[in-house]
Amino acid sequence: MNPLTFVILSTGLDTLKELRGALAANEDTRLLVGGDDPEQLFPEIVRLRPNAAIITLGAHPEHDLKFVARLAAECPTTAIICASRDASPDMILRSLRAGAKDFLRLPIIKGEFETVLERTAEFCAAQVEAPKKRGRVVAVFSSKGGCGTSFIATNIAASLPSRTVLVDLNLQAGDLALFLGVDPKFSISDLVENRARVDDSLLKSYLAPYSTNLSLMAAPREADLADDIEPEHIFEVLEVLRERFDYVVIDPQHTFDSITLAALDQADEIVLVLSIDIPAIRSTQRALAIFDRLGYPRHKVRIVVNRWSKQIDLDLRQVERFLGQPVTAFIQSDYLTTVNSINLGQPLVESDPSSRIAAEIRRIAATISGEAPAASIAEPRKGLMNSFFRRQPTGDPNFNLRARIGKEKAPAAI
Repeated sequence: MNPLTFVILSTGLDTLKELRGALAANEDTRLLVGGDDPEQLFPEIVRLRPNAAIITLGAHPEHDLKFVARLAAECPTTAIICASRDASPDMILRSLRAGAKDFLRLPIIKGEFETVLERTAEFCAAQVEAPKKRGRVVAVFSSKGGCGTSFIATNIAASLPSRTVLVDLNLQAGDLALFLGVDPKFSISDLVENRARVDDSLLKSYLAPYSTNLSLMAAPREADLADDIEPEHIFEVLEVLRERFDYVVIDPQHTFDSITLAALDQADEIVLVLSIDIPAIRSTQRALAIFDRLGYPRHKVRIVVNRWSKQIDLDLRQVERFLGQPVTAFIQSDYLTTVNSINLGQPLVESDPSSRIAAEIRRIAATISGEAPAASIAEPRKGLMNSFFRRQPTGDPNFNLRARIGKEKAPAAI
């Protein structure tokens, strides 16, 4: 029999130690995580899905019981156990009404604790949880501005074969609504603010529908609204969306800030966009190096060249060797066609479906959805500026990316 997994929320260090010790003394239990901050612990509980969560109630339990209700709604298969030194009938009843499955009197009495564990095991054995839907998260990203990520993200989203939501994570200057010609009344900041009580009806009201299959989760209208959005909120939002959509296409900022990293961490696939010019190639190489440091597998990254032209005098095979990654798609340069679709507020795959750009974007979408095999399409060209590719960038091995960005607010998009 697998051990029962637990998390503990306790604002008192002594109580946390007592509960931790009681679990450690039982070979059939395992503590996954413990802490004193409900906002930090909540996403961990959602992610880990433990068998049980022990929530201690303090002298003023109203806030704790609200957390119990929130947790019970989000994780119905996790047995919530309230623990308190106040074991009055009123406190026990309030705990059960909030959503707790059991109550533990403090300090711990061994016999009572074993009884609670037995009832928790019975509750877990009775759970037959239907597997949750897990839509695919696709991030369209470039660490250099001006490479056309918003255009590509919009058109990929419009090309996917089933229910898709396009998420504008350029929180301070997002304009994906213009690419779809919609006028959102709400934004991701509204979803974050009300994430504890979101249901299908509320979520639908926050989305801007474009078509039967495609909706937009817009960026905030006012840049200062982004200040209240934290990385853990992005995790929760993406979890909510991927449970309700087959595809979640995100368009992050062109920076490795904490919000962008929270999104990239959750992405099943990253479409890394570049143009064939020296700054963009160098920026892409640096992005790949950062992905390696973050532990992203290379098969998670799909490199796409945008604004490709036969007049560009670069050997793409050497570009691939410099990047250490094959290029999987080439989107041709056609300024007028692209701008016309943006001005119309309609994805190019719909406004001009016969164009070469639309055909290539549909092919990218087909590989993402599994309708077409992914393949490298290397088209060599002559006349490379070899001196550039001989200058390998030097990285600082002591550069701690996560430690640095974790202390910074998201800067404005480039």
